[in-house]
Amino acid sequence: MSDDPRLNELRAEVGRVAATPLSELVSADPARAGDFALKVGPVYANFARQHYDRDALAWLFRAAEAAGSRQRLQALFDGETVNVTEGRPALHTALRDDFSRAPAAHQAHGQALKARAQMRATVQALEASEVTDIVSVGIGGSDLGPRLAVDALSGPKPGRLRVHFLSNVDGHAAQRTLAGLDPKRTAALLISKTFGTQETLLNGGILRDWLGDDSRLYAISANLERPAQAFNIPAERILPMWDWVGGRYSLWSAVGLPIALAIGMDAFEQFLSGAAQMDAHVLQTELPHNLAAWHALTSIWNRNGLGYATQAVLAYDERLKLLSNYLQQLVMESLGKSVRLDGSPVHGDTVPVWWGGAGTDTQHSFFQALHQGTSIVPADFIGVVRSDAPYPQNHRALHANLLAQAEAFANGQRSDDPHRAYAGGRPSTTILLDALTPASLGALLAMYEHSVYLQSVFWGINAFDQFGVELGKQVASKLLPALAGEAQADDPVTRELLARLRG
Repeated sequence: MSDDPRLNELRAEVGRVAATPLSELVSADPARAGDFALKVGPVYANFARQHYDRDALAWLFRAAEAAGSRQRLQALFDGETVNVTEGRPALHTALRDDFSRAPAAHQAHGQALKARAQMRATVQALEASEVTDIVSVGIGGSDLGPRLAVDALSGPKPGRLRVHFLSNVDGHAAQRTLAGLDPKRTAALLISKTFGTQETLLNGGILRDWLGDDSRLYAISANLERPAQAFNIPAERILPMWDWVGGRYSLWSAVGLPIALAIGMDAFEQFLSGAAQMDAHVLQTELPHNLAAWHALTSIWNRNGLGYATQAVLAYDERLKLLSNYLQQLVMESLGKSVRLDGSPVHGDTVPVWWGGAGTDTQHSFFQALHQGTSIVPADFIGVVRSDAPYPQNHRALHANLLAQAEAFANGQRSDDPHRAYAGGRPSTTILLDALTPASLGALLAMYEHSVYLQSVFWGINAFDQFGVELGKQVASKLLPALAGEAQADDPVTRELLARLRG
């Protein structure tokens, strides 16, 4: 038994439902396929193949209400201090629209509009220049979101400006990124909230030296003085971000400048509008009809109730192949916590390991384990209804594979040959976008953001700090002198490894 009564109740609900095979839950409820689905703007999601029934869902919604989900959503949009460990609001929604009359949120939206005007002017200036290529230098939230959006939304032909990304501190990454580019026709964006991130500063130094001068260096930061001090970047080429936007929520701010440069500022604003449409739905819709709430409570059911330790993201559109990378940070950095807001231990698990890839490629790599392995892995299957590619037969084949895999996961297949038997019972959610557009991608990403936040509310943890990320950075900074032969490491295993690395 747990000290958390909700966890005990959750396990009781799971115990009641788990004995019924998933295929029987579906077949016994003819209306389930339609009733367990929601459509919000360009995003449709079907939860009918999740391993719960109507009574379990009703319990989940009651528990979410009791946890204060509606009130905490309003607090998020109003700019209250939801990031209590750092004493900050988390106002990424204010980057997308003006949802609240609360002064903090309204003021933040005004700041966002000014920054957006500066973004547009920067895009226009670079489009009018001789620059052909942009190198975006950042890491984590300063890289993953923009990289995903550019890869997903760029057309089959390069736009006016080609955008490249450099994140890893490994020098080979910089070498490969710069190969084939002309320094006289390239500009660089240095993106760092604090402008103290080691990887970004080192790669920024490589870019500055490679460019030959500072005239095509731009910066996006909450620390507006550091870019000028460290790289001699003038104020007119420094775009702001703010401490009320976490890095993994920052692609909606000037951190999204690489997106605007790749697809145009008008398309970037459509990206924001799609997210705002999802924001409005999540804020204004009761939990039983709220897409983000369904997704959040499904995640809680699978991780805390059924005990599934991982979650797959399977995007059946090549343009979304980076979605699983992006969601790894969004979900695992936000929910990878073991203490509640008051510092007390969390009872139960707060997050599975998120991973995945693009179908149909992944069907020929790890799907064998998903179908016949001993561990059950819930999945989000993501498809796109209308294709932009002029190959309809390929698109039908892609859809056939998406539908087949989700069906096979759920139903399995009996066989007298145990090697050819498939147990089934693998739960999944199918999410369909009308088409892959800036607006639909914005809505999808906003849905995942709100799902993460609602999960954090349920367990009483802070989704907006990431102190675990800092420990490795602190230790690495102490080891740099040891690698240079100027100091000794304290840890005996590290000393042995240092000796090997230093030859």
